[in-house]
Amino acid sequence: MNNIFDNIVELPNKGIQERAKNLVGFDSKFDRIFSNLKLLLDQEGLSEWSKKFHKIELPIISQLQDKYPLIILSGDAGTGKTISAEAIADRMLRELKKDGFFLKLSTRVRGEGLHGQMGNLVNDAFSELKNQAGKRRIAFLLIDEADAIASTRSTMQMHQEEKAAVNTLIQKIDELRELNGRAILFMSTNRLHFLDEAIIRRAAIILEFERPTFDERKQLFEKSIGEIGLNDKELETLADLTGEKHNNGLAFSFSDIRLRVLPEAVSKCFPSKALDFESVKETIIQLNPSPKII
Repeated sequence: MNNIFDNIVELPNKGIQERAKNLVGFDSKFDRIFSNLKLLLDQEGLSEWSKKFHKIELPIISQLQDKYPLIILSGDAGTGKTISAEAIADRMLRELKKDGFFLKLSTRVRGEGLHGQMGNLVNDAFSELKNQAGKRRIAFLLIDEADAIASTRSTMQMHQEEKAAVNTLIQKIDELRELNGRAILFMSTNRLHFLDEAIIRRAAIILEFERPTFDERKQLFEKSIGEIGLNDKELETLADLTGEKHNNGLAFSFSDIRLRVLPEAVSKCFPSKALDFESVKETIIQLNPSPKII
């Protein structure tokens, strides 16, 4: 069954922690998700809190058990959704002092175009998610490009087998509540409007990911190559050149900068000279940001 996953990573994980150091704007995203999921993960603590401050267990306490452990990450390609999901899961377990697993469903095996396979894939993925969730463990499943597996059933073009797969997915999301926060589902998508309405309604949180702002781009350059001796003005120039003003209204994404601009700049200098401001600037001018997915 493991071949339906790109990987199954044991958490906490030092590799994820290292990659998370390059994320910008991460703390605010983590705080929002963690504060929400704590309501699922600490039912006993919630009851004690209610009795301490309100003298009774408020009806909302039992109602919170009906929350779905579903987080939707929505945003353009290259905005950091996948690494953020991994980093959130890793940091959450470190904060809770627990162990767990992170499973990433492979986009390569989604039925391979054969009728009926999508529903089987969903069943197998959630079965493994439950297996990995123990009394002291929390398991996370990431369904990347979720609109490919959870498209709205209202479209006339959808086959009955595809509708059945979405129905199965909704059923499996419902069943996760029985695990009391020990299994958590991330779904990431570039096209939130394509997701089935019933799945969107079940999300505890829908977190929006945008292309980086000027300050975030500057911070990204500083974290990645600041040690080559760039001054503040040069960092601001790089942030400006990768912004909307110089690129027909569309800024470079996080992935554009990390996986295209900087590697190409390094390739211009290796092995004959040191990486410098002019090499990075020249690379940016030669490249265009990745197109926005609509």
